[in-house]
Amino acid sequence: MTERPGRPRRARAAPALYSAEERVRRDATVWTVVQGILAPLQFAVFLVSLVLVVRVLATGEGEVAATASIILKTAVLLTIMVTGAIWEKVVFGQYLFAPAFFWEDAVSMLVIALHLGYVAALVTGRLDTTGQMWLALAAYAAYVVNAAQFVLKLRAARLSAPQLAAGAA
Repeated sequence: MTERPGRPRRARAAPALYSAEERVRRDATVWTVVQGILAPLQFAVFLVSLVLVVRVLATGEGEVAATASIILKTAVLLTIMVTGAIWEKVVFGQYLFAPAFFWEDAVSMLVIALHLGYVAALVTGRLDTTGQMWLALAAYAAYVVNAAQFVLKLRAARLSAPQLAAGAA
């Protein structure tokens, strides 16, 4: 579509992430605080584990530490997913795939599958150490995409909050 000279371009308003009622439930639930604690914790575990995994791939050293860190990252991931599903139920009325977070939840399922695939490969021995570390890196790449989705979504919600407050006044 081409713009016509002299005509202002209309900005499309993105739908609000939360209704007024959902925002009240979000702000009132302890699960919002839990998510606020677990998300940076998971990111810190991810960063440490990433360094350990890359070290194994680069030098062949530190397999036990890298493996333990991946297991810890997986445990934190599963914890944040369970508590996040509870949060979503409280705020939106359903455990997962609420319209506001559909795509974030969909990618989260891929992230979980890759992390659990790593655990399965570790337990069964289906992959050697190098294969396991590469699978962990694939899981971590998906996690970075998913984390970016959430950060962008929450930033958009924060930016739209003043507009909603102004509209309510």
